[in-house]
Amino acid sequence: RVRGFPHERGSWATHVYLPYTVQEEFLELLELLLSRARTYVSSLAAMEQFHLSLSQCVVLRYHWIDPFVRCLRERLAAFHRFFCVADQVRVYTNQNKTRTFIGLEVSTGHFQLLELVSEVDRVLEEFDLPTFYKDPSFHISLAWCVGDMSGRLEGQCLRELQDIVDGFEDSALLLRVQWEEIRCKSGNKYFSFPLR
Repeated sequence: RVRGFPHERGSWATHVYLPYTVQEEFLELLELLLSRARTYVSSLAAMEQFHLSLSQCVVLRYHWIDPFVRCLRERLAAFHRFFCVADQVRVYTNQNKTRTFIGLEVSTGHFQLLELVSEVDRVLEEFDLPTFYKDPSFHISLAWCVGDMSGRLEGQCLRELQDIVDGFEDSALLLRVQWEEIRCKSGNKYFSFPLR
């Protein structure tokens, strides 16, 4: 994988997200999607962990980590658990087009996610860091590959993948996600903010 920014001593890559814990049925669905998508792009690899991003990956100086986490904890303290439905297959590329992702976009729960992002953005602004995308497409990435392969994956491939999701037994239950905590990863440190 290609680093989005150079590693610098004392600078920690930091990311705020909702962790998604997978069930066995989800891995079965993922396997079906991957085997179909690989007929279009053979280099696709499954993600090792699954999450929904609430921030871009930003760089924090080491001495800012504790105050940043404190601010996040205060801002997120009032939020309650909520549900999302992530059932729309989409193709994404990162900003500099060095990676392509297949993800499941959220079709229900967008409003609550925007409220969370708005609070996370306020913390990022306090630390003079870039905020989240202006019109975000909230999603759980399933697989990735190097390069811009969106041309191969959109169109026919995307329709076939959506058919697999729509026809998968239990997909309605499986893709209805209850979020119970927010996490922040900074370098090798993880911080958890349970939702009420």
